[in-house]
Amino acid sequence: MQVRIKEKPEFRIIGVKRTFSCDNGENKIEIPKMWDEVHQNGINDELVELNSGEVKGLLGVCRGMDSAENTMEYWIATAYNGEENPHRYERLDIPAATYAVFAIVGPMPQAMQSMWEKIYSEWFPASAFRPSGSPELEVYTNDDASKEDYRSEIWIPVVEKKMVHIPVTIH
Repeated sequence: MQVRIKEKPEFRIIGVKRTFSCDNGENKIEIPKMWDEVHQNGINDELVELNSGEVKGLLGVCRGMDSAENTMEYWIATAYNGEENPHRYERLDIPAATYAVFAIVGPMPQAMQSMWEKIYSEWFPASAFRPSGSPELEVYTNDDASKEDYRSEIWIPVVEKKMVHIPVTIH
């Protein structure tokens, strides 16, 4: 697993969002359908044109996880430096963070979904970090996402795990 730690100042995104159920992996089925829709209805191309931020490409943004409802909010968006919102898009400011950035090579959505599973089942348990709870990003390059050598990334805001010191009394 290729991972690097990167500091990133606050930045703005614009895009479209939906809330998905995570029951029975529903989000893994419905999010790719959302991507198909934005490719078909022209939103994908508009967001590529509006990309004016430091982060290049399109973003899948995971935020607002609700463990009681088992739902998540998912955005298809782009980094945007403009002050005015283009007509049909919502805006969100992504806070400054320290990110664990994971490189991905492979076709979508399989390569992305596989990496998410590895990050949470393998990397976090063995690392000195935990997720901070801020929005998590999928960064997609402007290339053919079905190619075997397609490159993308996952950016997860992280903080160091706190060491718990348990006092030990020796008798």
